[in-house]
Amino acid sequence: LQNDHKALMKQVEEALHQLHAREKEKHAKDEAEVLAEAMSQTQSLPQAFAKVNAVTPGSPANISGLQVDDEIVEFGSVNVNNFQNLQNIATVVQHSEGRPLSVTVLRSGKKVHVGLTPKRWAGKGLLGCNIIPLQR
Repeated sequence: LQNDHKALMKQVEEALHQLHAREKEKHAKDEAEVLAEAMSQTQSLPQAFAKVNAVTPGSPANISGLQVDDEIVEFGSVNVNNFQNLQNIATVVQHSEGRPLSVTVLRSGKKVHVGLTPKRWAGKGLLGCNIIPLQR
């Protein structure tokens, strides 16, 4: 009986070692896949549809942190899929006067989120910046 018990325990131990080895391999493979996916996401930056080519000092755009050469990826509800012309942005700005807008821009290869609140100020317009469409 003692010998049977020892043999059985040895089989259980070997099976546990195999199970843990397989689990470790699977975990390493999963980690590699997650890393590869993260790398592919950073390379596939969202497509910009417009660019900021002027920001007036002291304007709402300047205060929110918008900078010249920021490429606009999302402007409120406007994105690369539904952008036709600058009138789309003007409409969003007029409907959002006094309310914060979520603006996503590409700045030196990185995605940056800016909270922009269109409002009346000393200068002209509600933003105080100039936006031009990107030709792609």
